Amino acid sequence: MTTAPAVLSPPVLKVTGASGEDLPLQRDPIETKYRDFFWTYTEEPHRTRRIAIIKAHPEVTKLCGPEPLTKWVVLGVVSLQILCAYVLRNTSFFSLPYWALAYVVGATANQNLFLAIHEISHNLAFRSATANRLFAIVANLPIGVPYSASFRPYHLTHHKSLGVDGLDTDLPTALEAVFLDSILGKAFFCTFQIFFYAVRPMAVYRVPFTWVSGTNLAVQVLFDYVVIQTMGKNALLYFLLSSFLAGSLHPLAGHFIAEHYVYNTITPAAANPDNKIPVPETFSYYGLGNILTYNVGFHNEHHDFPAVPWTRLPKLYEIANEFYKDLPQHQSWSYVLWQFIFDENVGIRCRVKRKEGGRKVGFGTQPNGKKAEPVGDWQQDEIEA
Repeated sequence: MTTAPAVLSPPVLKVTGASGEDLPLQRDPIETKYRDFFWTYTEEPHRTRRIAIIKAHPEVTKLCGPEPLTKWVVLGVVSLQILCAYVLRNTSFFSLPYWALAYVVGATANQNLFLAIHEISHNLAFRSATANRLFAIVANLPIGVPYSASFRPYHLTHHKSLGVDGLDTDLPTALEAVFLDSILGKAFFCTFQIFFYAVRPMAVYRVPFTWVSGTNLAVQVLFDYVVIQTMGKNALLYFLLSSFLAGSLHPLAGHFIAEHYVYNTITPAAANPDNKIPVPETFSYYGLGNILTYNVGFHNEHHDFPAVPWTRLPKLYEIANEFYKDLPQHQSWSYVLWQFIFDENVGIRCRVKRKEGGRKVGFGTQPNGKKAEPVGDWQQDEIEA
């Protein structure tokens, strides 16, 4: 027997009861309109859950801090990409072996480096903030274009301002929502999403050009020049193609969409007894793809505790299992891409937004004219209880 939910504008999340019946999902305090973003007037959920977890399991704070293994993984992947570029230096760009290696190895490796830079942006490779910023530039090398310096403030602001319109640059813009809300539009978005994630932040607001930005630019230009001079243009094209494919129709690229888009067929393992489960803002994934991506699939855990490095996120899940086991989760990043494109109930507008709250981190000024929060070491920036 199915209980008919109240009249709600799609997309509608469903919750399954203990006996298998579909239960209505209470959207308050979420306000929705037909094919519009999910607008909420509450604060983002991660800070609240972090406080509750620390109260229940104070030992989780011991998981915070840099992971020494990160630097060795990064150096290994950077070396692998340079080796592949060398192997392909005399191979035609338009040949099948070139594209096959770029897709299978190159895209996987550069996705790994994207997420290494993500990890390093939280100061989790070294204790020194400066060392982390400089090492992110090393991880940036096989990507081909300099971006690690600007990624850091944009991403930390995403954490402090999750879903805040005008601050969280992970949110699609209104223009994207208008032109990409169709099967063809979504297919285009998935194919070229690396460009959307690269250009969108600059269309929302600009970060200042700092000494880190200058170093990132200078080192990358020098590296690209040396690659062309020693291995030829095909080697540099390999890096660029690997970056494009890493953010295109690649299995690992599904994490970009899986993390924060609202999917109507993803349900908790068990229904809340009071049936007051809000529209989720973050989805986790616990599959094998995490092995290649610094456990980025543990995304609820990551947003709850950004100071916990990738190697300890599974331990966080284990300790605070009662807080995570019933949250919505994805089973496959590849299926995430497929469903995003072809499911009419999932699209560009399936994101939770809020009008107020949040703050910029490490650059610029706040809307109220106050100086933005500085970016210090991991102890200062990431632990907020």
